[in-house]
Amino acid sequence: MIRLSLIIATYNRARPLLEALESVVAQDAPPALWECVVVNNNSQDDTEARFADFAARHPAFALRMVREPRQGLSHARNCGIAAARGEYLAIIDDDERINPGFVAAYIRFFDTHPDAVAAGGRIIPEYPAGRPAWMSRFVERPVANPLDLGGRVRLFPAGRIPGGGNMALRRTAVERCGGFDPALGRVGGRLIGGEESDLFARLARAGERCWYVPDAVMWHIIPPEKLTDDYLARLAYNVGVSQQLRARRDGRYAAAVVREGGKWCATLVLACTMRPCRAVRLLRMRYRIACGLFASLGRE
Repeated sequence: MIRLSLIIATYNRARPLLEALESVVAQDAPPALWECVVVNNNSQDDTEARFADFAARHPAFALRMVREPRQGLSHARNCGIAAARGEYLAIIDDDERINPGFVAAYIRFFDTHPDAVAAGGRIIPEYPAGRPAWMSRFVERPVANPLDLGGRVRLFPAGRIPGGGNMALRRTAVERCGGFDPALGRVGGRLIGGEESDLFARLARAGERCWYVPDAVMWHIIPPEKLTDDYLARLAYNVGVSQQLRARRDGRYAAAVVREGGKWCATLVLACTMRPCRAVRLLRMRYRIACGLFASLGRE
């Protein structure tokens, strides 16, 4: 009986996907208890053929691919949820590794916490080319979304939510509160986000809280191409756009603008305490986020 479905959306990243799948088939949970659903979101590379070959080489595991023709991460994740057979749903990305106890940790957590409907685990950034000297923890947050709340199961503190690449839900929570909003989330190369924040906000309004599961560990692989000035500028800009989209939809854009002013004050103070290389990156990031927050909708 399938207890948990591990969902991975992918788009034109065959090589990272296979590396992620190597960690999937290293799970120590009995294969009969879980499956892995890969959602091919219109990949134009050799993702489908390479996945088929990988699955054929690992027949002991329930690995399958489904296709979502509507472009976008939210569409793809919703497709994976619809195709999943498990009562528990764990969602990761195609640029990650998970520890061997990942699946077992979430099954054990939901089995022993029958009232819990949402959870997230530890996220550890991994830099194959080395962590840049200019990387502060403030700039790292939108780039790698590190998360470590200690070594025990606990509720997430107020204002914190699971990272998008390491989260788990009961199917009943999605049925009650809905899935990911297709108006948010990445579409092709466009770096819009906010779909996870939106989902967890809906769960919170329904009276649900998120739990931290430390034994579900994910390493987020950050390649050199995600550390360039161009990528970081686009990422920060789209963080601002994502904040604007959610704020306007929820009728709180004015409050978001006020908060941005407060964040600028905090950023200027922090920059004065940093090495120049870190201060410059932090100020650039804040500026580009502000550009996205104040941009005309539809601009990239």
